[in-house]
Amino acid sequence: MDNRMESLLSEYHTRAAAEAALMKATPYTELASRIDEFLISVGPNTGSLINVLARESKAKTILELGTSYGYSSVWLADAARETGGRVVTLELSQKKSAYAQAALAKAGLDIYVDFRVGDALQLLKDIAGPIDFVLVDLWKDLYVPCFDLFLPKLGEGAILVADNMLEPPFSRADAEAYRAHVRATGRFDTVLLPVGSGIELSRLRA
Repeated sequence: MDNRMESLLSEYHTRAAAEAALMKATPYTELASRIDEFLISVGPNTGSLINVLARESKAKTILELGTSYGYSSVWLADAARETGGRVVTLELSQKKSAYAQAALAKAGLDIYVDFRVGDALQLLKDIAGPIDFVLVDLWKDLYVPCFDLFLPKLGEGAILVADNMLEPPFSRADAEAYRAHVRATGRFDTVLLPVGSGIELSRLRA
């Protein structure tokens, strides 16, 4: 991690801490309508883990489903810089994608990322394989349909990381549906890890 990346992550962590306090003080009914305003990231533990996994697997094509404000994109772009690869990141909100691109530019990481805006289910149809690494972190009810779209495009030994498998509680049903769906294919070695908000780590068998 170079100084510019470290500085950028520090900015994200400061924002996340401030907004976490604000979210706790916001009534749930109001919070639900404002959720897109807040930085809700995978956090440093999951961020560093996906960075290591993408690096060590020498991933060339890295797919991120759910750019949000770009926190996890930083970790993935740094891995792509190391492997000579590229991140393709999908986000529904133009505002969030623009924020992420500007943020990554501060650390010189934007050149390793292809920022795409739109419906993930539509955008996935235009992404060519082989895909070596996937981070799944968008609306939880989209995990299974997105999985079905990218599955045929995965390269040998591809690694999948799906976030929010344990937290928050209200998305757990969708998380369990995703985990069951992955296992039902019979094509993955997969495990639930209590890292961050809980991740399902899966590797496509050769």
